[in-house]
Amino acid sequence: MNNQSEVRYASSPREVKCMNTEELRNAFLIKNIMTQDAINLVYSHYDRFITGGVVPVNTSISLESIDALKSENFLDRRELGIINIGNEGTVTVDGTSYVLGSKEALYVGKGNKDVQFSSTSSDSPAQFYLNSTPAHTSYPIKKIGINDVETIELGAPETANARTLRKYIVNSVVDVCQLQMGMTTIKPGSSWNTMPAHVHDRRMEVYFYFEVSEDQAVCHFMGEPQETRHIWMANNQAVISPPWSIHAGSGTSDYTFIWGMAGENLDYGDMDHCKTNELR
Repeated sequence: MNNQSEVRYASSPREVKCMNTEELRNAFLIKNIMTQDAINLVYSHYDRFITGGVVPVNTSISLESIDALKSENFLDRRELGIINIGNEGTVTVDGTSYVLGSKEALYVGKGNKDVQFSSTSSDSPAQFYLNSTPAHTSYPIKKIGINDVETIELGAPETANARTLRKYIVNSVVDVCQLQMGMTTIKPGSSWNTMPAHVHDRRMEVYFYFEVSEDQAVCHFMGEPQETRHIWMANNQAVISPPWSIHAGSGTSDYTFIWGMAGENLDYGDMDHCKTNELR
């Protein structure tokens, strides 16, 4: 069996205030996502959000159900978003194949049974990043290429947060139940993402940082606006952001991250901004 999974329970703001560095990292940081010839999954009790990754090198790998789901198939009650951050690969869903190039995505709706991942070349494998959420109905499978996304330019060099945001799996691009996914690229010379910071108590979020140089890092900020904490992160690591928490990061070099959300609504702009000079 190539599927490995763990469960993360929800933590309240009161608990987080008392956490030391190791406890904070154990609760929210997801270190091991991309492992060759395996699927790694983390099931969070925040909105039942699943984060994972698969790097098929020597064989095709199946997405199997996990104990936490208590279902025969992974997608019996769920939808799935996939973004390939590696080289070309194929996702096969119930016998139909979808080839994904670098930074292309696939939405897979509830009720599909057999999901297989493979790479075009074992020397240059695909790296599939996965987000999954509970779903109330089934929507069609849809591939989202780089030209299909909604693109927004945000920030400015003067505030060190110039970045390009691309919306992949959102309800204006593809029919979804609650899952939303996109990618933000920090421009050279800038470091901050998602700044000014915000919270959205109607949704939780997961950030997956990649294209971080081996000798560089990203400092991710979380917590209540008046009780912030930080987590140092490396390449191909993710962090769980509770609905009550800010989520922002600053890198020691330029980088890219994938954001995934789930919760009460599909309104991307539903957020409560925090004044930067009032953060503590």
